[in-house]
Amino acid sequence: MKKALITGITGQDGSYLAEWLLSKGYQVTGMVRRASTETFDRIAHFKDQVSLRQADLLDQFSLVKLLDEVQPDELYNLAAMSFVPTSWSQPVLTGEFTALGVTKVLEAMRMVCPKARFYQASSSEMFGKVIETPQTETTPFYPRSPYGVAKAYGHFITVNYRESYNLFASSGILFNHESPRRGKEFVTRKITDAVARIKLGSLKELRMGNLDAKRDWGFAGDYVRAMWLMLQQDVADDFVVATGETHSVREFLQIAFSHVGLNYEDYVVIDPEFIRPAEVELLLGNPAKAKAQLGWKPAVSFNQLVTMMVDADLDRQRGKTVTA
Repeated sequence: MKKALITGITGQDGSYLAEWLLSKGYQVTGMVRRASTETFDRIAHFKDQVSLRQADLLDQFSLVKLLDEVQPDELYNLAAMSFVPTSWSQPVLTGEFTALGVTKVLEAMRMVCPKARFYQASSSEMFGKVIETPQTETTPFYPRSPYGVAKAYGHFITVNYRESYNLFASSGILFNHESPRRGKEFVTRKITDAVARIKLGSLKELRMGNLDAKRDWGFAGDYVRAMWLMLQQDVADDFVVATGETHSVREFLQIAFSHVGLNYEDYVVIDPEFIRPAEVELLLGNPAKAKAQLGWKPAVSFNQLVTMMVDADLDRQRGKTVTA
């Protein structure tokens, strides 16, 4: 039985990855931070099948201790300060978690279990003000937020440890990936939650920022398969994971509202508060390498993703349990 350790197991990606690994027969351990209020909503339906251990990306000793106890075959580093707007108000903390935290995990792995296979969650936000479209594994980075800058550090330190210490360390440059488990602070879930509440009469309007920003949106459940596939290869490498399609926030709104028989223009209000200091206007990934070398392709379409999220939020508002 293979052993996997997931940092960030209580997040969107961590929960889907844990489910996928359990379906493959893995023994799964999740790293969680000590907090006064613990949130296990995303993993509640399989929490008794995984082992949860406390450690912290900011505490090197706790990481060493955890890796020594677990001795994982595969280590997935999904923990980060992962909300782009917050990275503007907490840039130093973002750097500590999202950049230096990667180094601390890699260093702990080098010391304790150098034969393990490591996955780093890189991000399309590293491309930022894009140099070319679509973006590939060789497109230069031009991050436009403290989050993007920190992710670029995490990406390159992973490459550095791979090349310097011969660790099996791969980075997945994942473009935007959403699901019914997305946090409400993210624009996609903010939209679908509002659509459900407006449809059911508990909300009157939805305040938004830039509706013309374009993203390459996929389903998180599809993307965690790519993470796993990267660690099954003979050689560690970096891969763009994306759909190869781009859609605007406006398109997302149109599909979400029309799914419940409403017109988004009747409810959406543009609020300058939600405009970023430096906007990333267009992200579009080219997943050709992942398709060719990993045999990976997304299964859920953009329309299916949006309607899946709206339906899940309608169920939540009606008091039903959502595990999708």
